[in-house]
Amino acid sequence: MTIIDGTTLAGTDLRELITSIYRETLADGGLDADSDFFEAGGDSLAAFQITAGIEAALGVEVPVALVFSYPTPAELAEVVSADAASGV
Repeated sequence: MTIIDGTTLAGTDLRELITSIYRETLADGGLDADSDFFEAGGDSLAAFQITAGIEAALGVEVPVALVFSYPTPAELAEVVSADAASGV
């Protein structure tokens, strides 16, 4: 398990953090970890805002392309966690 700035990068903590960033960015409190970025009305500006939110919270760089490739908070959390653990 990797910890960056006191935030666990495995399991529900990271998933919840990213889900909350999706909710705030897309102005939809009903989104959950399996909500699709595109179906929720996400666009390129929202993708940049999501990655900026993750970067600010965790202090790790998150390429915006990951939001498009892994459009749910759960999928994105897995990739961010794996990348952080491998030092990418």
